[in-house]
Amino acid sequence: MNVIYLDNNATTRLDPAVLDAMLPFLRDHYGNAGSAHTLGHLSEGAVAQAREQVAAMLACAPMELTFNSGGTEGINHAFRGVFEAFPAKRHFVVSLVEHPAVLAVAEWLRRQGAEVTSVGVDGDGRLDLVALEAALRPDTALVSVMAANNETGVLFPLDEIAGLVKGKGALLHVDATQAIGKIPIDTSKLPVDLLNFSGHKFHGPKGVGALYIRRGLRLKPFMLGGHQERGRRGGTENVPGLVGLGKASELAAAHLPEVHRIATLRDHLETDLRARVSELHITGAGSPRLANTSLLSFQGLEGEALLLKLNERGVCVSTGSACTTGQKEPSHVLRAMGVSAAFTGGTIRLSLSRFTTMEEIHQVSEMLPGLVEDLRRSDLFAMA
Repeated sequence: MNVIYLDNNATTRLDPAVLDAMLPFLRDHYGNAGSAHTLGHLSEGAVAQAREQVAAMLACAPMELTFNSGGTEGINHAFRGVFEAFPAKRHFVVSLVEHPAVLAVAEWLRRQGAEVTSVGVDGDGRLDLVALEAALRPDTALVSVMAANNETGVLFPLDEIAGLVKGKGALLHVDATQAIGKIPIDTSKLPVDLLNFSGHKFHGPKGVGALYIRRGLRLKPFMLGGHQERGRRGGTENVPGLVGLGKASELAAAHLPEVHRIATLRDHLETDLRARVSELHITGAGSPRLANTSLLSFQGLEGEALLLKLNERGVCVSTGSACTTGQKEPSHVLRAMGVSAAFTGGTIRLSLSRFTTMEEIHQVSEMLPGLVEDLRRSDLFAMA
């Protein structure tokens, strides 16, 4: 069975060029980057090159990057680092639709005695900028927002947000995990203080990422140990992973113009489904979105049932619902947007990549209407 992979917001396939770059450091150049011999110097040079490749993608200085294990670690480093560095400021601001890692750290902050203000969004997922401005206070240490939502693909207006936050003297953290490789991120123009991302979201390896820390911002080390990462994160460097991250960053910058083709595929799919499926809601369609993301909500069926039917036919997608302690609950993003309960249960997310083809999109657009009709019919039969 041929697999049609449309779950790229969860993770992406490793680009073959990234694998080729990594292989020598898995087979032959296996030295520790901290060792003072030939193999160690080869690894040290590879890490330095990877830092330059990532820095070029973000338009920042290599020294402003701290390599880590990915987005969740970067988020923890940003929040906990600011919390420890600025004890006189104990107020933090996040949005209601942030990634669960941000929400979990926000809850940790509350348990430490900090105050966290959550800012809402409208029905199309747009951040309430008036509420954000009103939330800012003299003791606000950090505002954290995502560049793009992982479920809906809705983009936040980072320039406007930065203007509000910096105007009030607070620090700004951006979770760019979903945005890298899909929209330009230029830290030389965007006054962001902290920014995190993961390599596996843009065709790099899993378990590796980075946190951008603006020059001059001093945070305490996230992981105590050796001298690695300028003392900010101790531990032996994952040289093959970092080589892959560097190559993936180089490719992501080179392939940015291709997002227009991906948007064409996504729009074709949505247009076709709108014409052929009744009671369909495309969440966030009224806002600027990532070119690759489509969150589809079908009234009258369960998203998990549709996911399973698609999976049986070799199509990989995800649902817009989360399972917590065995009980299915609507996504916190959909709740924050006020999406009707009639639609939240029947949600699936399709997320494309630069490897997605028009033929695959045609196959899915032909397949989905029939599956939706069958599931709706079986649900009605079961209720009769």
